[in-house]
Amino acid sequence: MELTCPAWLVAAPASGHGKTTVVAALARWHTRQGRRVRVFKCGPDFLDPQIHELASGAPCETIDFRMAGEEDARWRLARAARQADLILVEGVMGLHDGEPSAAELARRLHLPILLVIDASAMAGSFGAVAWGLKHYREGAPITHVLANRTGSAMHARLCRDTLPEDIAWAGHLPRDEAIALPERHLGLLPAAEIADLEARLERMAEAIGQTEAAELPPPVTFLPADTPSPLPPLLSGKTVAVARDAAFCFLYPANLETLHALGARTAFFSPLADAALPPCDAVWLPGGYPELHAAAIAANRPMAAALAAHVQAGKALLAECGGMIACAETLVDAAGRSWPMFGLLPGQACMQSRLAGLGVLEAELPEGRLTGHTFHYSTFETKLPPLVFARKTRGAGGEAIYRRGRLTASYMHFYFPSNPAAVAALLGSMNG
Repeated sequence: MELTCPAWLVAAPASGHGKTTVVAALARWHTRQGRRVRVFKCGPDFLDPQIHELASGAPCETIDFRMAGEEDARWRLARAARQADLILVEGVMGLHDGEPSAAELARRLHLPILLVIDASAMAGSFGAVAWGLKHYREGAPITHVLANRTGSAMHARLCRDTLPEDIAWAGHLPRDEAIALPERHLGLLPAAEIADLEARLERMAEAIGQTEAAELPPPVTFLPADTPSPLPPLLSGKTVAVARDAAFCFLYPANLETLHALGARTAFFSPLADAALPPCDAVWLPGGYPELHAAAIAANRPMAAALAAHVQAGKALLAECGGMIACAETLVDAAGRSWPMFGLLPGQACMQSRLAGLGVLEAELPEGRLTGHTFHYSTFETKLPPLVFARKTRGAGGEAIYRRGRLTASYMHFYFPSNPAAVAALLGSMNG
C-alpha cells in the first residue's frame, strides 16, 4: 500500500542561511492550523531538533544514512506518513555538502526541495545560485525557493524576477532579529536556554504564514518500508536513569524509543539539581554542556557520591561526551579555571577554542558493533588505557572508549537503533 503525505526537504547553499528558522516557522504555522506535523533532521544533531520539537509538538527524528542506514530513514518516514499531515526534513550544511549530501538524500527519498537562500547580500545573482544548485552534478529536486532576510518588498521582487522557469517562488522573509535563533560553539542554543523561544516561534509562524511557502506542498509517495521486528525484551523489568537537564540534553529520541522497545523503564534525573539517583539498574549520562555548569556539578557532592556508589555496586553507567567530561576528576574551563567533577574516571577534561572531534563513528565493543558520531571542543587526558577505539566511517581518526568496571565512557554519542542488543548488554545487569 502506497503512503502519501505532503513533504518538503528544506535545504540551503550553506549553513547560516536560515534552514532551521524556516523549518521551525513552517512547523509552528501548520501546527497552529490544526495539522499534525512531523519533523526530521539530516545528520547527527541535538540542538536544531529541540527547536523543532517545541515548534511541532512532536519529537524530531534523525535521518543519517551513514550512522543509521537508509532503511532506518525509510521506515521512520513511512511511519510518519501514516500519522502526519505534513513532513518537514531539515537538510545539513549546504545542499551538496557531505556524503550523502542533502541533494542525494532528497533524490533517494523522493523528497521535493524547498531551497532557502539568504538574499541579504544579493539580488541579480539570486536566480543563478538557485539554478546552479538545482543543476549541479546529478542535480537536485528543487521545486521552490524562499528568499530569506530580504531588505524590502522591492528587494524581494528583484530576487523573484531572476528565477528560472523550473523553480517556483515561495515568497520571502524580511530581515528580523526578533526571529533569529541565538548560537554558541556547538550550534544553536538549547531550546530551554532561549527564554523567549515561544514568542520567537509565534513571530516566525506569523511571518511564514504570509508567504507562498505556507501552502501545503503536493503529496509525496513514500514507499512502504518494513517496520523492524519487535525487539526482544532484553531490558524487561530494568530501570535506566537518564540524565536530562541544562547540562545533559543531547538525546536522540530514537535512543529513548529503543530503550522502551527493549522493555526498559526510563527515569529522568538532574545531575545538577538532584542529590540522589532515582531507583535504577543502570545510568545513562548523555552529552550536553557540563562546561557551562561546572560550578553546579562541583557543588553537588551528594550526586558524585550517588554515582560512585552506583558504579561500586557493579551497576552499568554509560557516559557520552559531556557525560564523560562530568565523570572526570577535574574540568578546566575555557577561562583556565579548574573544577572538580564526579571523579569516576581518572583524568582531566580541558576546554579549548578549536574543534577537537567531528565525524560519524563505528565501534566494535565486546557487546557488539555500534555506530554514532563525535563533535566536541575539549580534550580528555587520562592514564586509563582505552578499551577500544571507535573509528571514523570516512577518513582517519576516531575516539577512545574507556571502561572501568561497568562504566563505559567516550566522546562518541551512540545511536542505539544501530544495535539494540549491544545497548542492552551495555546497560543490563552482569547476570542478564
